[in-house]
Formats: sequence, structure tokens, C-alpha cells
Amino acid sequence: MARIESTFMNMVLALFLVTLVASSALGFVYAITKSPIEAAKQAKRLRAITEVLPDFNNNPYSDVFKIPSDGDTLYFYPGKMNDTLVGTAVETFTLQGFSGEIKLMVGLLPDGTINDVTVLEHKETPGLGDKMEKEKSGFSLQFQGRNPDSFRISVRKDGGDVEAITASTISSRAFCDAVTRACNAYKKGGEK
Repeated sequence: MARIESTFMNMVLALFLVTLVASSALGFVYAITKSPIEAAKQAKRLRAITEVLPDFNNNPYSDVFKIPSDGDTLYFYPGKMNDTLVGTAVETFTLQGFSGEIKLMVGLLPDGTINDVTVLEHKETPGLGDKMEKEKSGFSLQFQGRNPDSFRISVRKDGGDVEAITASTISSRAFCDAVTRACNAYKKGGEK
């Protein structure tokens, strides 16, 4: 068998072929996993809506509406019981987290009172900022049943009523920012 001479053109061709095969494989895997990943996100979102709202019997996805906010979008999922609004779940966000974006689902009753809050996504530090999740601490429970008209949604260090997560003031402030964004948008037009 004759040995192929190692030239610049042969190396470029070999690199091109390896890159082509690798990118094709990556594209194939992406195409296969795209739908299941999206279905898992939808299921998580529906669980969050169910968790933050009182009992409802409609499909909140059929009535979803959007409101632009700070260069992004807030999604409103109205929960109804026999065509009567029982609450609205607001998918909100903040970019002020210690490790970047935090997404929450905030359940608001028709009068604007916070029914419940749950975390959808975050990249906060394990053992510190991730204590915003209900499974890890009771931090988010202090928002339940509170009306933003009488409850200052900011940490106590900033003059608010929220007890921050120990050693995670930045994450606590970010959580408050996302909840405030949802409440303010609801007052300005999310109460359809």
C-alpha cells in the first residue's frame, strides 16, 4: 500500500471531512432531542402553573398572552374555574442573579395578591443561591398571600419586607426583582 504524502492540502481535506462528519452527527442528535426537550419544558411549565394557581379547569395555554418587559417578554397564563378567573400565572425573569438569568412562575390572584412563586430556571450557586427553590428552603414561602400594595418586595437590607437567603443577598434581590416585574406588569395590563 502506497503512503499518501502529507501535504497542506491533504491535511485541510482531512480536517474538513472530520468536521463535516462531526457537525452532521451533532445536527442529527439535536434534531432527535429537540422535541423531547421542548416537551419536558412544557410539562415543567404546566406543573409550575398548577403549583402557583388555585384550582382551575381551563387550559391556561389556550388563553396565554404576552407583554414585553425590559427587552424580553412576560407570559401570562390565566387560570379559570368555569370561565371565572381564579388567578394568573406569570412567567417572569430577572438578569440580576449572581450567575445570570433566573426564571420564575408567579401566581397572582385577581386582586394582585401573590398566591405562590416557583423557580423555573436558574444557575445560582449550589448550597447558597439555589435555596430560592422550595425543595431547598422556605425562602419563597414568605411571598405567599402577600399583596404588593402592602408588602415591600425587596430584601430587608434595602428597606423591604423580604428576609434574604443567608449569604445570598444577590440571589434574593434578583428573586425579588423578578417577582416585582411580574406584579407590576400584571397591574399595568396583565389582569385580562
